[in-house]
Amino acid sequence: LAMLNQTEVREFLLLGLTNIQGLQHFFFTSFLLLYLATLLGNSVIVIVVISEPRLHTPMYFFLGNLSCLDIFYSTVTVPKMLTGLLFGYQSISFGGCLAQLHFFHFLGSAEAVLLAGMAYDRYVAICNPLYYALVMTPRTCLLLAVASWSTGFVHATVHSVMTSQLSFCGHNQIQHFFCDIKPLLNLACSRTTLNMALLNVVTTSIVLGPFTLIVPSYLYIISFLFCKVQSQEGRWKLFSTCASHLTVVALFYIPVLFNYTPPSSGNSIQKDVQVTLMYSAVTPALNPLVYTLRNQEVKTALKKTLWRKL
Repeated sequence: LAMLNQTEVREFLLLGLTNIQGLQHFFFTSFLLLYLATLLGNSVIVIVVISEPRLHTPMYFFLGNLSCLDIFYSTVTVPKMLTGLLFGYQSISFGGCLAQLHFFHFLGSAEAVLLAGMAYDRYVAICNPLYYALVMTPRTCLLLAVASWSTGFVHATVHSVMTSQLSFCGHNQIQHFFCDIKPLLNLACSRTTLNMALLNVVTTSIVLGPFTLIVPSYLYIISFLFCKVQSQEGRWKLFSTCASHLTVVALFYIPVLFNYTPPSSGNSIQKDVQVTLMYSAVTPALNPLVYTLRNQEVKTALKKTLWRKL
């Protein structure tokens, strides 16, 4: 992405989470442990899904994709944040800043679309089980995964290209632990009306679009369970197959909806930072736990894989 001639600021200073010494060490330890948990938990899920033939089903194919996204997603922001907590303010070049912004939005929006694909998979599995094998073919699953990753990539490219066209002069301190769009727009010297409109319209639709598919899927599932499934036990058994996904959707969407739905201009920076922390550092660490604790198949496959290794 070409940096324009009038860009005087060649690097930015990330102010990070806090400048209180004691808190820095506490945050560093907490987020390092969370990051290691993210890497370990999600890597284990990817390995188990690949190596266990019983898990070669659409549901686990999507789960493997989700785990890959979570590993990359937290890696975009957390290591830089950790070095900031350890060594104080972090400088980041203009190109590095754009790259961070790009990958953060690429992986985040890909995850939003993937969660909608997973909701559709659960809907077909529970409400139309006889057609499941016909509908959720390997080709369909692959197309849904490719659609998720490519939607995310296009969305992020629009933002990074638009941000690269802005000029920055003078003030270069970003009140955040990574280069997000809103803090950058606050520093720009040129007009940001179009960028702000893009952020409100495009990002909100990328976030809300999948959400408007997820909600009806679950409304259908719940009404199907109450109307068509007679036994309490049968209802619970079917619902438990999508309880993990529902938990992951809540963990991802509640903070994201707080952060990216308009109005974007009036939000306090402090709230943005806290909310972003939730879905960039905390949620990716919790997802593997949610899936392994609630899911008997994953637990069994995990034990099997561990025994094989031993």
